[in-house]
Amino acid sequence: MGSDTSHPDEPVSGSSMPAESRSTDADPEVSNVVLVTIDSLRADAIAPYDADRISPVLAGLADDGTVFDRSFATGNWTPFSFPSILASEPVFARNGDIGVADSRTLASVLSEAGIATGGFNAANGFLTSHWGYPEGFDEFEPFVTSVGSSRYSRYLAAHPTVEAWIQLFASPFRRLGSRLRGQSDERPFLDASRMFDVEDAATDFIDQSDGPFFLWTHYMDTHTPYVPAPRYIREVSDGLVGTHRMLHAHSRTSLGLEVGERTLRELRTLYQATVKQVDDSVGRLLDALEAAGVADETAIVVAGDHGEEFQEHGHLAHYPKLYDELIRVPFIVNVPGEDGGRVSEHVGLDAIPPTVADLLGVESPPEWRGESVAPAIRGEAEPDQDPVVSVTVRGEEVTEQPIPRSLADGDLLVSVRDAEWTYIENADTGETELYHRPLDPTQQEDLSADPTDEELAVVEEFAPIAADHISELRDREGGAVGDGGDEEVDENLEARLEALGYR
Repeated sequence: MGSDTSHPDEPVSGSSMPAESRSTDADPEVSNVVLVTIDSLRADAIAPYDADRISPVLAGLADDGTVFDRSFATGNWTPFSFPSILASEPVFARNGDIGVADSRTLASVLSEAGIATGGFNAANGFLTSHWGYPEGFDEFEPFVTSVGSSRYSRYLAAHPTVEAWIQLFASPFRRLGSRLRGQSDERPFLDASRMFDVEDAATDFIDQSDGPFFLWTHYMDTHTPYVPAPRYIREVSDGLVGTHRMLHAHSRTSLGLEVGERTLRELRTLYQATVKQVDDSVGRLLDALEAAGVADETAIVVAGDHGEEFQEHGHLAHYPKLYDELIRVPFIVNVPGEDGGRVSEHVGLDAIPPTVADLLGVESPPEWRGESVAPAIRGEAEPDQDPVVSVTVRGEEVTEQPIPRSLADGDLLVSVRDAEWTYIENADTGETELYHRPLDPTQQEDLSADPTDEELAVVEEFAPIAADHISELRDREGGAVGDGGDEEVDENLEARLEALGYR
């Protein structure tokens, strides 16, 4: 499924054409950038945003780097947020498509500047060649089908929930066997999330690189189903929550039974355990940079692509809503020699491509929407303070709809955010919502029905921004040549999407 234009036994190196695309400034201090994106990672799930969380590697990156306290995704689903993360543009904004085909992606801009590029995605089917994501990567692997040639392996690749259940049932026996052999049970019985595939490929890419590089890794561990190795459950809990509790939580949710406080606590524990599992994997990537002798010249960028709901607004996972549990995400940039501290100004994830390009001394193309936050990292200037716009598309049933692949799949919802306020508008029904997050952090009290003068002023400022975005997307919809879903989706890819809940 992936594309790979480099031979595995040859070093990855830059091209011979950097002069035209490189910045005219002095050579950058950063030679390489590693972008780590973590699916379904809400901001308060890691220690830099909540001191009670256990994520020491990410905490270390934050302590020595820059933490953006108010960073927002541009959508509640991977295909709605990644056009901003890897192409600095809104979803649907180019041609009514959810992908990045025909876009000036970050990887393509860097590749043209002579920087080696590698991208490794832990089997999220929306980040594949069908939607244009390999463009610009010298090495790209989505791990959707490359899991072995046996029928059994192919089946498990397309059905991660089945794979997760195998791990759940087998883990007590595996743990006992590990203890009898005096071994650790750190590694999951099955690599249900493709974490080790991504980690191994990224390590190989680092080892083979002999010049400046850009590496992107995308983790799926924190996406449902949450199936961490048992040791991580013990590390983030009181030690009493074990595999049998995992079975209880997954049984109730998979059967559609009522999720009470006990099940919700167990799901949160499992989720936090997957965060710790990813944290350890990121630590091993940092070790690989050290072993390769390039850690001191490599910037690390960490972001969630969207968040995750635990019934703050009545549901689990990430259904089509635009509240903070789904839109507020971590954004951490660790640049050697730069301790930017904490940045309180709001920022959207469309800042990632221009920031990475800036750090590598590459000029951003004019069509990118975001602004580099490298000046804030260096303590030179605050981020651009235009409100952040996010979108989703909601069908008739919140929990039954497939992931939309065009604007025609439901009502278009648009949110506009700054550091304090959230405005949400349904473009099809005209319904609006307004929340003041400092006093209402979970957005439970809609202020739009009877606004004060201050609240009305916010609406008058934000509504035209929403209207402009809606108008732009509708214009693109009218001239769209396709929605990325008109062409037949590969059978294995469609099975993978369905297994992740994306019908």
